[in-house]
Formats: sequence, C-alpha cells, structure tokens
Amino acid sequence: MKISVQTLTLMAMLVAIGTICSHLFYIPAGVAKAFPVQHAINVMAGVMFGPIPAVIVAFSIGLLRNLFGIGSLLAFPGGMIGAFLAGYLYQKGRKYTFAIIGEWVGTGIIGATIAVPIASIFLGSKTGAFFFITPFLVSSLVGGVIGWVVLRILHKNAAAKNWLGSNEEKSL
Repeated sequence: MKISVQTLTLMAMLVAIGTICSHLFYIPAGVAKAFPVQHAINVMAGVMFGPIPAVIVAFSIGLLRNLFGIGSLLAFPGGMIGAFLAGYLYQKGRKYTFAIIGEWVGTGIIGATIAVPIASIFLGSKTGAFFFITPFLVSSLVGGVIGWVVLRILHKNAAAKNWLGSNEEKSL
C-alpha cells in the first residue's frame, strides 16, 4: 500500500487534533474514558483514507494519549475497530452514514464488548459484560454526528473534495 505525502500529512494532522482535543471532552466509564472527538476522527479518517490508514490514525492517537497519561488501554480496541469499520463500510456504501454506522457498531458494540476482558486482565476491573456498551455507544453516537457534520462542511469546500474523493454522497 503506497501512501502519498499529502495523505500522511492529513493523517498526522488528524492524529494531532485527536491527541490534543480528545481529553477536553469525555464521557467517564469506570476505568475507561470515552472520547467523542476520537470517534469523529475515526469517521473522518475512514472516509478520507479507508480502513487501514484509519486504523493507523486511531492507533496513533490511542498510543499518544496513553504515553501522555490522558488515555487508557481501552482506547485501542474501541478506536481501532471503530475506525476500521467506518472505513470499510464507507468503501462499500460510499455514504457518510455508512461510516458513522461502522463507528457506532465497531466502537459502541464490538469495541465495548472486547474492552471487558481487557479491563479485567490489565486494569483489574470487575465490570459486567455490558458495562462499557452504554458510554462507548453514547460517545460514538455523539462523535459520529460530529464527524458527519465536519465531513458535510468539508464536502462543500472545493479543495477539501480532493481529500474526500470524487464520489458524491447521495443521501444521509
């Protein structure tokens, strides 16, 4: 997979925004913190770059947040799965709503479910099987809507259309 300098620059910009802004607004969930900004960036990265680069962006943000002490290990499964599904479903359907649905399902359901054993093993949490689903789903819903709004605004900008690809979104 060959990635252009322009794409790497945009990916780095999203990583910086996600790392700097994510801790400003979060939803507490026991040992985890759910970050709507991360979910918005997952949706945008999935649309702009596709599933694998979106996972790289999500991993990088999670890694930096953990290194700076403003994240937890649970940033990895939720963020990476949500980013992958956002990019994958967008590639299949070519509508922003498919990216949002991918983020909701990937982070809000699958990532939250995978977070339970990770929290138990690595963080000593004794939460129930569905403890993380509500906050992760709420956060990914809010972030998905934010990502959709930003993409719609960018879509109206002639220069930004290059980032988003030539495919027009047909509907919500």
